[in-house]
Amino acid sequence: MSMLLWVVLVTTVAGVGGTGLGGLIGALFRRDSDRIVSLLLSFAGGVMLAVVCFDLVPNALSPAGSSVSIWLVLLGIAVGYGVVYLLNYWIDKDTNHEIKHIDKSHPKTADDLDELIHADHYEAHRQMNDRHQLFIGGITMAAAIALHNLPEGMVIGAGYASDRTADVMGGAGFLMAFVIGLHNIPEGMAVSVPLIAGGMKRSKAVLITALTGAPTILGALIGYTLGIMGPIMLAMSLSFASGAMLYVVLGELLPEGILMWRSKMPAFATLVGIVTGMVIIYT
Repeated sequence: MSMLLWVVLVTTVAGVGGTGLGGLIGALFRRDSDRIVSLLLSFAGGVMLAVVCFDLVPNALSPAGSSVSIWLVLLGIAVGYGVVYLLNYWIDKDTNHEIKHIDKSHPKTADDLDELIHADHYEAHRQMNDRHQLFIGGITMAAAIALHNLPEGMVIGAGYASDRTADVMGGAGFLMAFVIGLHNIPEGMAVSVPLIAGGMKRSKAVLITALTGAPTILGALIGYTLGIMGPIMLAMSLSFASGAMLYVVLGELLPEGILMWRSKMPAFATLVGIVTGMVIIYT
């Protein structure tokens, strides 16, 4: 089997399997599981932060044994962060005004499960009983999920491209897939819980949740294809993915984890996640 097919297979397990497992866990919990999800999101955010800072960025600075300018890497990080930020801002601007509880006093980031993937927007359209608007709400929810999963897939693909001498189960690519799969568990919970709360059957909600991990595969293909084009493209792929993941972690996961449980525990879970990420990377 070619390496590209292995990348697709491993990414499918991490993306579809990770979110599907999270969806199954979410289906088994009651609606008041915010504290558990808060800790999981914070822990996953800490792991991802460690991976970006101690693995992706160093590899972007020295791709395939070469060295590139730090300014090129910083540019890639800024572009990745900015693109995901602007797309999220655009989605929020076009949807938040339709949700009654979101007003000027509402936090600028999500503070419950429904808002993470705009499931509250989907539910508002479902209550309107308008098929066209319901379709728009579904597309919006899918786009919000894809914004998280595409850069995650790029991380896996670029990881495999940066260490092409390693086997499938070793090297940076597999490490990234493992971390992304871990990160996708609470994200899968965030998808399935509001769907089930809205009246969807548990089995259907888990299946849909698993399928939301599919954009990760596309991201992996993009990251791997760009990464094997040469050291400069590999550096850009790694730095762009790093910037995108920094927005997901700093702009979405950690703020939401804190808002869902306003205590010091999410910060502690983040620290545990950072330490865990460092152990995974350096052992």
